[in-house]
Amino acid sequence: MRRFVVAASVAALCLPSAIALAQKGPAIPDLASSPFGWQTTMEDWEDPPPRNGHGPMTNDPAYPFVNNSVSDAPANGAAQTVDPEYVRRNGPQPTVRIANSKDPILKPWVAAAVQATNDEILQGKRKLPFLAHSRCWPGGVPGQLVYPFEPVYFIQTPKAVWMMWQRDHMVRRVYLTDKHSPHPKPSWFGESIGHYENGDTLVVDTIGLSANTFSYIDNFRTPHSEKEHVVERFTISPDGNSLTAIARVDDPEAYNAPITMMRKWTKVRAPMAETVCAENNDDHFNENLHPIPQADRPDF
Repeated sequence: MRRFVVAASVAALCLPSAIALAQKGPAIPDLASSPFGWQTTMEDWEDPPPRNGHGPMTNDPAYPFVNNSVSDAPANGAAQTVDPEYVRRNGPQPTVRIANSKDPILKPWVAAAVQATNDEILQGKRKLPFLAHSRCWPGGVPGQLVYPFEPVYFIQTPKAVWMMWQRDHMVRRVYLTDKHSPHPKPSWFGESIGHYENGDTLVVDTIGLSANTFSYIDNFRTPHSEKEHVVERFTISPDGNSLTAIARVDDPEAYNAPITMMRKWTKVRAPMAETVCAENNDDHFNENLHPIPQADRPDF
């Protein structure tokens, strides 16, 4: 279900950002506006700029990954989706992601977990791998950033920045302070604090991330521990039409060195629409998909 909405409360919350910008001039990047969001059609992390160490995880060389699109496929309409019939006739058959569990950056327990997921697919126990976003679970940090197709919107206030995804209107809060809490309770999005740099960049530092069963840093289903520490740099291009995030993931219990990944979005001039992940999100083709979140008891 999709119903276009522009909530008055969202517009009101964007107002303090405009006030702050007027007071402080160009020191704060203009991330927020109710008429536009930031969108991408890419489903995976990109390599970071040179000299950033280990890049994102990749597929196992023995099982090359073929996405359900081809580079020369014509786009369909405003959504810029690829025509599936064109892909069927002209492109290689798509495959599922089989992660490179032999990457030496992985600690043994992470490599074993990655391979266990691979085995589920290769042995036919599941036809599709679990991707948090596709089954209505939060993506975690920084995994939420690789959710494609539906835009993310920002709200900027003098004390916090909110990141709001159109999908389920999921919210992540970044508090503009210089210190973390002494012992933040682990959660999906952890505790994020941030500051602005150079007039074009929001720097976000996150700890307190829960290492639950379905929390991964990417679509290769790479797990992390509760020691995960993520620093993200969100930078707006000089023309204001694109946004880049470089995420550095440091987890001494899961990886032998930091992992650095890059993500890019373009500005899409459309208000936030209402989308509900759980609507019609069933296992229509009997692919033994992971279940969508269900509450055993109310939260109140």
